Amino acid sequence: MRRVASFVSSFFLLLGGVGIAAAQQAPQAPPKVLVITREFVKPGRGGITHEKVENAYVQAFAHAKWPIHYVGMNSLSGKSRALFFTGYDSFEDWEKDSMAIQKDPVLSAALDHTGLVDGDLLDSTEAATFNYREDYSLRPDADLAHRRYMEVSVFHVRPGHRKEWDDGMKIVLAAYQKGMPEAHWACYEIAYGLPDNTFIFLTARTSLSEVDKVFAESKDFDAAIGEEGMKKLDELTAASVESSETNLFAIDPRMSYVADEVGAADPGFWNPKPVSAPATHKKAKPNAEAGH
Repeated sequence: MRRVASFVSSFFLLLGGVGIAAAQQAPQAPPKVLVITREFVKPGRGGITHEKVENAYVQAFAHAKWPIHYVGMNSLSGKSRALFFTGYDSFEDWEKDSMAIQKDPVLSAALDHTGLVDGDLLDSTEAATFNYREDYSLRPDADLAHRRYMEVSVFHVRPGHRKEWDDGMKIVLAAYQKGMPEAHWACYEIAYGLPDNTFIFLTARTSLSEVDKVFAESKDFDAAIGEEGMKKLDELTAASVESSETNLFAIDPRMSYVADEVGAADPGFWNPKPVSAPATHKKAKPNAEAGH
């Protein structure tokens, strides 16, 4: 749980459909359902090779003027992989999106065609779906347009120790509210695709200089929590957290299908020169059964 204190400082909100456009006008709650697809790329098949295939998906959705959007990113730590995030207001909305794609023969054919090419580049794919935990989140930030990196912290809570986890999170939230007023994050709990009691914390970065700032400000968290509070948090963490891991990802605009409002806010980043896409086209990122 102390890794939340070390790594979480600003939240990267990835909204699908009309929500992402609305987020550019005013802060709003994160999506209630977050679908994540994880692709493990074969050695030597990443970079521009994988990017070209993923851009074919983007072009297929753009040609169909599809209302649901997603953001893709590549790993900068850990095993080589790509993540794709899509948010929905409900599981029903996720179902509606999936059914709508199936009923669109042109889009479905393009996605299936690209999927054949993409499959040759991948070792495996995984998918998971998460529910938003408002009680474990702090000041979620919806400024997608200017975010460039994503930290994903994953915590596996020991079965039967949810009470200690909950008590520890209350300590962490109180310390951040008191000592680090600029901190932002969102928490999601697994619904499908990963072991029960899995939580993810999403942190967005405009630049990696923010990481330097987080480590430099760790003393502010220590001061806010106090010696006794830190001792108690260590005890609760040892009792409740089975394992944890944090990895860094770089957002890739060519692998992302974002709303026009997002692209217009920073066209230099979101509208790069097009890559020459293959003559083939993959399964829909937005309605894929997702995973991290």
